[in-house]
Amino acid sequence: MSLELKNVSKRVQGITHVKETSLTLETGHFNVLLGETGSGKTSLIKLMAGLDSLASGQIILNGKDVSNLSAQKRNISLVHQFFVNYPHMSVFDNIASPLKIAGVAKSEIEGRVEEAANILKLKPYLHRKPSELSGGQQQRTALARAIVKESDAVFLDEPLANLDYKLREELRDQLPELFAGRGAVVVYATSEPEEALLLGGRTALMTDGNVVQFGSTAEIYRKPRDLDAAKVFSNPPINTAEVIKQGDTVILNDTTRWTVAGAAAALTDGPYTLAIRPNHVMPVESSDHTVRLEGNVQVTELSGSESSAHFDMDGQSWVSLSPGVHPYFVGEVHTFYLDPSHCFFFAPDGQFAA
Repeated sequence: MSLELKNVSKRVQGITHVKETSLTLETGHFNVLLGETGSGKTSLIKLMAGLDSLASGQIILNGKDVSNLSAQKRNISLVHQFFVNYPHMSVFDNIASPLKIAGVAKSEIEGRVEEAANILKLKPYLHRKPSELSGGQQQRTALARAIVKESDAVFLDEPLANLDYKLREELRDQLPELFAGRGAVVVYATSEPEEALLLGGRTALMTDGNVVQFGSTAEIYRKPRDLDAAKVFSNPPINTAEVIKQGDTVILNDTTRWTVAGAAAALTDGPYTLAIRPNHVMPVESSDHTVRLEGNVQVTELSGSESSAHFDMDGQSWVSLSPGVHPYFVGEVHTFYLDPSHCFFFAPDGQFAA
């Protein structure tokens, strides 16, 4: 089973929402669309699901051109970030609704609904109305409806976004198991890089209606194709600065330089954009190879398990993200330590160099 996009695009009143995109999405793993709000994830899902019309291109589902078919005529399921259930129906009838529309026999409906309800821990609630459920239970109902339909493709548009943290973690852990072995192409949209990494599979990075990189999620994380891709795959935003490579030395500013090592050592001398994720800029020295930085703390955030500090370094706004609680004070000059082994170098045109 596969879902192939051939040069598909979307335009609304002359404005391009999705630039020409070609992708082949397959079964056996999650296919993640990762990008900020407004990057085009939902627009692309609506094209794939048949909810919006193509401006150009073709959509091939399981070898069949479905470009001109409505959503109702494609064997697909769609789960939104909002709890979309029929309020007047019981949980059982909500889950069973696509099977009833398809004319499936009553005995088979009962078996398939019970199986889906067992998987998603909904069996005690089958006779309740959606209004009697918690937010997590309502979203489980929507997921059960997607599972029971046995679709060729399942589109999950930020399905956990409106759940509390604990429920999100619980459902996120379950999702790969829920769809394993069902033979459907699963497409999952998210704005969170951590979610993409946890789901694994393959990821399409999106920005401004454009897929900037597509491939193994882990590989993209380790080697973003360009600076745009590196920016998408970082939360908090990736730190960047203009540097000069000169011989075996990288020069960040008048007081900060270090000896280059690894793949970056082979770069030709000249200007580069250095990028490093906030979790590799620490408030404590972790090894003899770290590089000392100083910055004026602008904003601090404490999540309980992590501390972050936004700091100004010679006009550059950087972020440090580290485990534990650290004593930051706004307005204070604080010392941070950069791990040069985790630096990316991008050429002046933005392409990955090392």
